[in-house]
Amino acid sequence: MYALRSLLLLLLPLCPGPGPGPGIEAKVTRSCTETRQILGARGYSLSLLPPALISGEHLRICPQEYTCCSSEIEQKLTWETEATFRGLVEESGSFLVHTLAARHRRFDEVFREVLSSAEHSLSLLFPRSFGRLYAQHTSLFSGLFSRLRDYYERSGEGLDDALVDFWAQLLEKMFPLLHPQYIFSTDYLFCLTRLASSADDSLKPFGDSPRRLRLQITRALVAARAFIQGLETGRDVVSETLKMPLSEGCKRAVMRLTGCPLCRGVPSLPPCRGFCLNVAHGCIGSQGLDPDWGAYLDGLLFLAEKIQGPFSFELAAQSVGVKIAEGLMHLQENSVGLSAQVFQECGSPQPAPARARRAPAPREEVGRLWSAAAAEEERPTTAAGASLPRLVWELRERLGRVRGFWAGLPLTVCGDPRVAADLSQEAAPCWTGAGRGRYLSPVVGGPQAGQIDNPELDAEASSPDLQTRRRRLQLRAATSRMKAAALGRDLELEDWVLFLAACGSFSPPVSRYLSLPSLSVCDPPPPCRGR
Repeated sequence: MYALRSLLLLLLPLCPGPGPGPGIEAKVTRSCTETRQILGARGYSLSLLPPALISGEHLRICPQEYTCCSSEIEQKLTWETEATFRGLVEESGSFLVHTLAARHRRFDEVFREVLSSAEHSLSLLFPRSFGRLYAQHTSLFSGLFSRLRDYYERSGEGLDDALVDFWAQLLEKMFPLLHPQYIFSTDYLFCLTRLASSADDSLKPFGDSPRRLRLQITRALVAARAFIQGLETGRDVVSETLKMPLSEGCKRAVMRLTGCPLCRGVPSLPPCRGFCLNVAHGCIGSQGLDPDWGAYLDGLLFLAEKIQGPFSFELAAQSVGVKIAEGLMHLQENSVGLSAQVFQECGSPQPAPARARRAPAPREEVGRLWSAAAAEEERPTTAAGASLPRLVWELRERLGRVRGFWAGLPLTVCGDPRVAADLSQEAAPCWTGAGRGRYLSPVVGGPQAGQIDNPELDAEASSPDLQTRRRRLQLRAATSRMKAAALGRDLELEDWVLFLAACGSFSPPVSRYLSLPSLSVCDPPPPCRGR
């Protein structure tokens, strides 16, 4: 028996035992060497880093087990991991900001070039067609294009005001040229323009040209302006959203995701992919632009089709000179009946002294209509040789790629090895938030309402904040303006009319208010002016 007992004592050290428990394993197999090397390379002071594992009772975010982090290191890592995560989000969406900014710049260049080309064409053709009549009143025509630009740039008066003023001034200039034997006083010319703008529309000195020009140029400019504003709003809102600050709950979740492995002494252990997706869905989804993003893209593309089709900006700009020429021809060809009606309503003008009378302008100077062939030869060209149809095609092609951007952003962010394990290593152990293992919690994606079940974030952390709601409202407002413009409506003008009606004051004229800078969706309206 004694011999058998001695043999057992000799063999016992060779038999494997159950091994130490988890806490003992942490003491034995983990150290802070790798953590100190990594954080030291990042500029952390080694004096703040424990040389060996210490008790983690002081930790506020990471598991309160044996740790390589002091309270100060944990706080600094929280700031660093937040900056890294936000940088990944911004980097993932930089191409989208660039796309919207580049499209805004290209379309804006084209619209401005089209207006300039139309004005240049008019300045070349009208001297040949109307001679002195144009040369003596060049400022009147250039003034019209200046006001069209002002409207497009959101700094001028309403289009109706600009066009009404132009036709009234044109009538004041041209009617006396048809009757050089008379002197027309300021009061008489006021009577003339009042008669021409009467509600019954019985005079119509320029025929149907003013109405047709107003319809075509208004639809095109309203659409172009809403389109440019839509691109600009989208660019700014996306840029702000990608730079979003994280909520306190998200800061803690991101720290648990990417910072706590350093504190646990396992910096080379990648975070589990499911863990990353839950954090990303909760933090990015709550501050993204879904579900308003899809409606915004639809409005943008719908209006783009209108701009190159029924509301063609190029054709509308080209038609300005044609409609003016047609109106002047109507004025001349119907001058006898028109003059009789004016003399009947406003009285007989004062005869000019015999030596002050001027001979009527030669018929050939006012009678050569700007032909369609000439207009076609001088058709405006767009900036950099790019046509609107091609730009619209490029826009459709580029925006088609980003329709699911916000829904796919968490997957893009978690594709970075700094925040999640690679898909090829999904079966390998990873960082679960508490230690090495497999992440067993379900991934909660999809609509924002579902994030209430997200295991990594509380309900408050996964809810959109005030700034996110404001950005979504801005996107909705831009979408509404574009959809209204695609139907030929100027929503900004309608909003101001309703606002002034609520104030009970339409004096000064509505057009004065339209020159004010556009308001943010959440800005309070300006105070009502006095009666």
